[in-house]
Amino acid sequence: MELAFSTNAFKSYSLEYAIREISRIGYKGIEIMCDIPHAYPPDFTDNNIQETIKLIRNMRLEISNLNAFTLYAIGDVYHPSWIESSQDLRVLRVNHTINCINLASKLNAKNLSTEPGGPLNSQKKNIIDKETLIRLFIKGLKQTSKFAEEKGIKILVEPEPGLLIETSSEILKVLKMIDSEFVKLNFDIGHFYCVKEDPSTLIDKLSNYIEHFHLADISNDRIHYHLMPGKGSINFPEIFDAIKKIGYKGFVTVELYPYQDRPSEVAEYSYEYLKKLM
Repeated sequence: MELAFSTNAFKSYSLEYAIREISRIGYKGIEIMCDIPHAYPPDFTDNNIQETIKLIRNMRLEISNLNAFTLYAIGDVYHPSWIESSQDLRVLRVNHTINCINLASKLNAKNLSTEPGGPLNSQKKNIIDKETLIRLFIKGLKQTSKFAEEKGIKILVEPEPGLLIETSSEILKVLKMIDSEFVKLNFDIGHFYCVKEDPSTLIDKLSNYIEHFHLADISNDRIHYHLMPGKGSINFPEIFDAIKKIGYKGFVTVELYPYQDRPSEVAEYSYEYLKKLM
């Protein structure tokens, strides 16, 4: 396995700056945020794409993942989501994901991550039960998976506390219902820890679906707030042992978006801390 770092910690800086810094620190991979101010597909021109490919190659990096989760360009962190009560809003999420699939194909990225449905507390009264929301989510994923298959890109669902899909049993249910080689799992170590599951145990349980990992530490109160590795209570040696046991050869991407004021500093600290454990 190799370490990557997500550009969503560098939202106060250009994508070019983020790429150069992540390479300078020593990471082998980079996760690119498909949102403003980095690589929001409608604004990311063919010239931008070619310049990014060239720079990533020159910096000796690989793209670990495209982050198609947030949508600040037209909404916020979660909205428009897959499970909005308005069909027009759901279409915006579907179209964004398709645009990200096309971008992934042009950038030679293998996968992109997306939200696990959306927040439950934002739903209108005419959509109330969770099973209805799951059906909406699956319908949207099946639409986008057709395009993903055509392009050879995998869509990775990322369970998160407080959203439609939070736990390992919930994501397994959804992935089995979709039954597509192009809809898999972005295993966020901190997110599973927040919902009181043991990530090191889950890695084997979910191994057939894992295509990428997100990494951040979480405090012992298990509140969903990303901390630098070593500053919380997650046992990373156990995590890495479990990852090695399933023979995973891909990227583990460090995701530390709360540190917008000092992204290079936290990226460097995280790299040095994690390399010692690996």
